[in-house]
Amino acid sequence: MTEFWLISAPGEKTCQQTWDKLMVATTRTNNLSANNKFNIPDLKVGTLDVLVGLSDELAKLDTFVESVVKKVAQYMADVLEDSRDKVQENLLANGVDLVTYITRFQWDMAKYPIKQSLKNISEIIAKQASQIDNDLKARASAYNNLKGNLQNLERKNAGSLLTRSLADIVKKEDFVLDSEYLITMLVVVPKTSYADWQKTYETLSEMVVPRSTKLVFEDNDSGMFSVTLFRKAIDDFKHKARENKYTVRDFQYNEEELKADKEEMTRLSTDKKKQFGPLVRWLKVNFSEAFIAWIHIKALRVFVESVLRYGLPVNFQAMLLQPNKKNMKKLREVLSDLYKHLDSSAAIIDAAMDIPGLNLSQQEYYPYVYYKIDCNLLDFKV
Repeated sequence: MTEFWLISAPGEKTCQQTWDKLMVATTRTNNLSANNKFNIPDLKVGTLDVLVGLSDELAKLDTFVESVVKKVAQYMADVLEDSRDKVQENLLANGVDLVTYITRFQWDMAKYPIKQSLKNISEIIAKQASQIDNDLKARASAYNNLKGNLQNLERKNAGSLLTRSLADIVKKEDFVLDSEYLITMLVVVPKTSYADWQKTYETLSEMVVPRSTKLVFEDNDSGMFSVTLFRKAIDDFKHKARENKYTVRDFQYNEEELKADKEEMTRLSTDKKKQFGPLVRWLKVNFSEAFIAWIHIKALRVFVESVLRYGLPVNFQAMLLQPNKKNMKKLREVLSDLYKHLDSSAAIIDAAMDIPGLNLSQQEYYPYVYYKIDCNLLDFKV
């Protein structure tokens, strides 16, 4: 279960009492959730007007940074070709798995100095997330182009004999070259028609060189035969071949072109390998940065919302609950009983209701401060 509920309630006589009460209600008797204290440092409060404005801005920033986190995670899955185990082990925050990072959350004083105003801290995070988002777009675009070009070439090399590249199939000695009168053609023949081909190819046109056919290559369905004829008979030969359900490939042997095809394939393959390592490293580092930023936004939101709801001086306990999946409804009821005195009007307000002046940030409203953190970031294509 990778869903967390980040909540806060005002300190009773002490914040420890608030914590103890929650523990008794949710874990000691009924195992509804696994709980951790969520440590938020003494941040600068600022004025009420600033807090109200910031509450809206942080809601938008939360959504944006979450989208960046998910984009980086999903692109990691794409680059690692959806190998779930490999992806999961690369999605770390500060070198630890996400659950460990959240449950042992410590504010990063170096990245987000608490002497700065709340607005400044949120701007630092916004700038950082935008930078990651822009870099991801550029890197993904470059890598996807390379991957797409390589896949196109691979498809050409692996399709049916009617369409696939012949660079790895034909050799110089398969062809009569530099002849004024003769030309070697390649014909795709279904496997079931091999015997017919051998019997009839010399009679498809008047100017076919006897005993000139040779099987050059075959796949599961058909074979490619070479056949030599006089140039002036090309059109007639093609027409008769078509009538007999043989397909003449439009192909002229050109060593330089075939060599260029092979070299292009090698170059793209090498480039992809070269870019893969640095790209995965970049994704790991920036996933960690984005995820850390996201959890700091959650902390900022809890702080701002708690001050707005519970007033000054700052006195609240932030708590992280990992709900037991089977008991989520029961946990919600227990929390409601525990904190309903905080806001008598907060019989749960549905997010679909449009109440002027009340920013619900697309989620339910409870008498206690509540934000969901969902660590299930990957949308695996099955």
